[in-house]
Amino acid sequence: MRPVPPTRLIAFLLMTLVCVTTQADDAKPDLAAPNFNDHIKPILRQHCLKCHGEDMQEADLNMQAYAALLRGGSGGKIVEAGRSSQSLMFQVISTDDADARMPPNSPPLSAEKIALIQKWIDTGLKEAANSASMVERRDLTFAPSANAGSKPDGPPAMPEQLAVVQLPEVHRPLPVLSMHTSPWAPLLAASGQGHVQLLNTETRKPIGNIAFPEGEPHVIRFSRNGAVLMVAGGRPVQSGRVVLFDVQSGKRMAELGDEIDSVLAADLSPDQNLVALGGTGRIVKVYSTTDGNLRYRIDKHTDWITAIAFSPDGTKLATADRAGGIHLWDAQGGGILLNLPEHKSAVRGLDWRADSRLLASVGDDGSIIWWDTTDGFPAINKSNAHPPRRPPGTYGTIPNGVLSCCFDQAGNLVTTGRDGYVRLWGPDGSPKQSWNVEGGMPISSAVPYSGGVVISGDTAGEIKFWDVK
Repeated sequence: MRPVPPTRLIAFLLMTLVCVTTQADDAKPDLAAPNFNDHIKPILRQHCLKCHGEDMQEADLNMQAYAALLRGGSGGKIVEAGRSSQSLMFQVISTDDADARMPPNSPPLSAEKIALIQKWIDTGLKEAANSASMVERRDLTFAPSANAGSKPDGPPAMPEQLAVVQLPEVHRPLPVLSMHTSPWAPLLAASGQGHVQLLNTETRKPIGNIAFPEGEPHVIRFSRNGAVLMVAGGRPVQSGRVVLFDVQSGKRMAELGDEIDSVLAADLSPDQNLVALGGTGRIVKVYSTTDGNLRYRIDKHTDWITAIAFSPDGTKLATADRAGGIHLWDAQGGGILLNLPEHKSAVRGLDWRADSRLLASVGDDGSIIWWDTTDGFPAINKSNAHPPRRPPGTYGTIPNGVLSCCFDQAGNLVTTGRDGYVRLWGPDGSPKQSWNVEGGMPISSAVPYSGGVVISGDTAGEIKFWDVK
């Protein structure tokens, strides 16, 4: 037998390798939209079917067949199409609680398998590669109002016939993390657990709720014409998003961002064309509301983004972080305009005066600063605005800090602090009035369009109205 020449042998081996590689690539599953038969059932067969299969159904749950898995068990459904965060199946495989995690008495599933199951749920629980997704297709095309930055021509938007929202049972109320009032109507929106609560600021009575299944609403903002409500938040270390709602109907109009952690700061531009958001990722992202595309990113911050605010005239964007940094940017393109260095620790709130000339900032260092944004000069600086009270018998440093701020139409500023007080400051920074909050620390504030009242939300979940002298 004649020996094979070395060059021909090498060529043969290379062709074999190419064929094997091609076959491997052809066999690689398409994970853009995982399906039950090809991707999920092999995982269940390896880890779950011993207790939840045809032979045994603990908790009356059979996961061996697609239809049976969708039915769930004695505790109800275990998967919700499009919402892994609300699906028991995903919750029990991803929890950090070893006693509650599935499969029991076993190491947790790999991160890759957990991510695959999560994606299968979120993309619509497809049974096979050619199956249709069970997630309802939503038309969330958003078109800014013609009078987006001004008073509406007709009656201002007020909620009408809102859908009934099933509120979760909680052991204790969620702190009122954020609140905002309509600029033209007697309407307050405040954060709740998985929802936004709406109140009439004149009657001080509840109107209804808007569901926010994304999680905790960290930021709430009305548009300048009062017709759109922006809600931003999410679930810590899981997901974050900004949602735009129609104020009158409560219906979703747009969803922006897809963060891997909760959104901590956000704002809607006066013309409703842009949404800026940020959080633990230290990046400010600015999206177009009309097509959902990312317009630009800001990566100058060195710590968590804690506050974001567009100027009322729409020309500037202010952003702040946990290290005390504040920057002003061109709102349309993201170019840097000014650095505002003064705070020594986390900035907790930003708000613009109606004329876009002054920007107020408050922080954990106990300072309130009124910035002249024409040149970045701190025109007024209150360095100990909410002085901490020392309880009898205590020693050491007492936590200081100003936690929120908002301007009213007359240029007065409302702040809340760790001292337990809500304070009202005049346009020149002089103290005008203060109110002591009992039972909880005030962490959010708002002022109705008509004035005469200050509203605060606290750590006990209470919303309080304070009459201004």
